[in-house]
Amino acid sequence: MSSSLLADWRDRPTHRRVWALAAPMILSNISVPLVALVDSTVIGHLPHAHQLGAVAVGASLYIFLAWMMGFLRMGTTGFAAQAAGRGDGAALRQILLQGLLLSVLLSMLLGAIAIPFSGVALSLMQPSTELHALTLEFFHTRLFGLPAALASYALVGWFLGTQNARAPLAILLTTNLVNIALNLWFVLGLDWGVAGSARASVIAEWSGALLGLWLTRGALRRYPGKVVWAALGMWHNWKPLLGVNRDIFIRSLMLQLVFFSITLQGARLGDATVAANALLLNGLLLAAHALDGLAHAVEALCGHAIGARDREALRRSMVVACGWSLLASLGFALLFMFGGHLFVQMQTDIPSVRDTAFQYLPYLALLPLIAVWSYLLDGLFIGATRAREMRNAMVISVVIVFPAAWVLHGYGNHGLWISFLLFMVLRSLTLGVYAWQMQRKNQWFGA
Repeated sequence: MSSSLLADWRDRPTHRRVWALAAPMILSNISVPLVALVDSTVIGHLPHAHQLGAVAVGASLYIFLAWMMGFLRMGTTGFAAQAAGRGDGAALRQILLQGLLLSVLLSMLLGAIAIPFSGVALSLMQPSTELHALTLEFFHTRLFGLPAALASYALVGWFLGTQNARAPLAILLTTNLVNIALNLWFVLGLDWGVAGSARASVIAEWSGALLGLWLTRGALRRYPGKVVWAALGMWHNWKPLLGVNRDIFIRSLMLQLVFFSITLQGARLGDATVAANALLLNGLLLAAHALDGLAHAVEALCGHAIGARDREALRRSMVVACGWSLLASLGFALLFMFGGHLFVQMQTDIPSVRDTAFQYLPYLALLPLIAVWSYLLDGLFIGATRAREMRNAMVISVVIVFPAAWVLHGYGNHGLWISFLLFMVLRSLTLGVYAWQMQRKNQWFGA
């Protein structure tokens, strides 16, 4: 077995295929948490902790809604990758249109529930009066970018499924560079404060979505075919995609509940604590989005291998991506262990927030080593369009961790971070068990 794994690791063409997809996705993915870092850094150097807290809580509310729709990217990637593996241009066009139509309908639905949702969420958090008012202002402004954000999910997933990593790179870099530039201008130049940060994000999201739509024209030329418009009106053509998306939605909802609970509990512990936790979670986002670049390569390569029924390519892709993911997670752990204080200081000069964040840096250093396996296995299951296993693993992890979090509640923010580490351990273990069972039963190719 070890000699077989070593042979797979030495396969240079697989390394090239992995990095041809992973490198652009890592660059584009890292730009996402860099925006959060810029937001935190710009707002974090304003005079009051509640201003930074408002961006942290408002962004958490928005992300809770938007990232629940992450199935628009993940579901689209798996089906597009398998269609590309079959060389089916008509199916690729159908998947693209289905993803875009779903993004429009879901943004309308989320827009209808967003206002009452924010009211209920803030009543549960019990923030200070200043934090409450600024959070609502930030969140309500961000909602104008929601249709563009969901369309970008579908577009990035579709491009990635076709093994085109340059288009997602262009979409995400455009979105995030525009966001960074406008944040600096609106907040520091025009002195628009928290509202300026939200307006910058809205304009940036629409810029990225419009660019993505334009780029689909060139991408479709690689896969000849025609749109079968009548097929879009037939339920059986929607059922597989909606079934996978339903399971990924449940999985994403559970994941966002965990992140949202961190913000909620942190807000109850005070403005400085919720702001400090947000700064540390920016570090996790930085590591997670970089490691997700390798997971995205797994999605595309494994989905393509499954569509082409190539067992050897599937195995080699996993071995190579697994090795590089482990090395990258070690790098991030060392970065946060030895550079964590500088990372926090870069984001804010508020003494109470800095001092609070410094106490919890060891948890941040541990997270990449624990979480990397769940990212990698997510990529495998997404490429295989096996969303049910992802859903079940997430539900099991959440069901176990919430009682544990209640037990640890008396330990304050330390208990909150220990609960989060436990959640990441459970995610990796449950996904690993499902992957082992599928391998043992030879189910990756539908056997």
